[in-house]
Amino acid sequence: MKVALICPYDLGAHGGVQDQVIRLEQWLTDLGHDAVIVGPGDEGPPGAILVGSVKVIKANAASTPITLSPRASSRLKEAVEDVDVVHIHEPLMPMVSLAASRISHKPTVGTFHADPPRWARRGYSALSPLVKRVLSKMDIITTVSPVSRSAIDPFTQARVIPNGIDTASYASGVKTLGRVTFLGRDDARKGLGVLLEAWPSIREAVPSATLVVMGAERDDPLDGVTYLGRVTEETKVAELAVSEIFVAPNLGGESFGIIVAEGMAASNAVVASGIPAFLHVLGDAGMIVAPGDGQGLSQAVVSLLNDSAMRRDLQGRALERVQRFDGLHVARQYVTAYDDALAKHRV
Repeated sequence: MKVALICPYDLGAHGGVQDQVIRLEQWLTDLGHDAVIVGPGDEGPPGAILVGSVKVIKANAASTPITLSPRASSRLKEAVEDVDVVHIHEPLMPMVSLAASRISHKPTVGTFHADPPRWARRGYSALSPLVKRVLSKMDIITTVSPVSRSAIDPFTQARVIPNGIDTASYASGVKTLGRVTFLGRDDARKGLGVLLEAWPSIREAVPSATLVVMGAERDDPLDGVTYLGRVTEETKVAELAVSEIFVAPNLGGESFGIIVAEGMAASNAVVASGIPAFLHVLGDAGMIVAPGDGQGLSQAVVSLLNDSAMRRDLQGRALERVQRFDGLHVARQYVTAYDDALAKHRV
């Protein structure tokens, strides 16, 4: 089967959707299918078809790298002419994905990734007839989590197919006793501030505990804390491998818990805030604390540092549960969606 993977965002820029599209192309190839990535940008992964230059649109404190080129639609049509199925990521995002959503002569699958902010959800409601018309043209609709599905529940039915990771690339090395790890940018909603405020009490209870922060840097030193800033994929995997406990103290705004899945795949005992996206990924394979609850976070981490049996139990449960997010397992679910789209389109 030949599949066109449509991405609305700059294929040369880092982003969660771009990352999943690029990974999905490889997973589909590993399963014996032929996949091609189509999207905007001046550069992209090998074999990608680039359909327009990128303009960064800034709105509501977000910067979105998309194309507004009027020629993108015609280039898109040419790119998908010989494929069997068109898989559109973020179908309502202009210009590329929205144009792909209007394709009627090919079976189409649409995937929603984001947890849209309130203003976007209000926009969906205000433009309800248009949204319904766009969604009705697609054969199968999927979302990456119940969180992202909630935004389109008023308009259509969707199946959940989660984001994926290459679980085999996360090795569980010799654990460093007392090692705690954080991964994420230093944005308020990522919760690093909550963790750092809780850290002195953790350190007081367990003086040998150490914290490695990946993805962020701060000038204010704390005993036992090491900041690595932005790290390579290799460094991330290596640090997670020797970590005993992974902490995800995010406050909200997440549509999927990819960092939680990464911590699980490296056989960490996970402590995560109880936001819906993280609950979906972690299930009962970790400890949940209320978002923003520094005291609860401290107590959870200290209990795991002091209880090796509980720690090992959660590490094992995490490693077992994360297999449902393995890339090949995710890709097989998409292949089923493609088959269903082909069957539906023939009717």
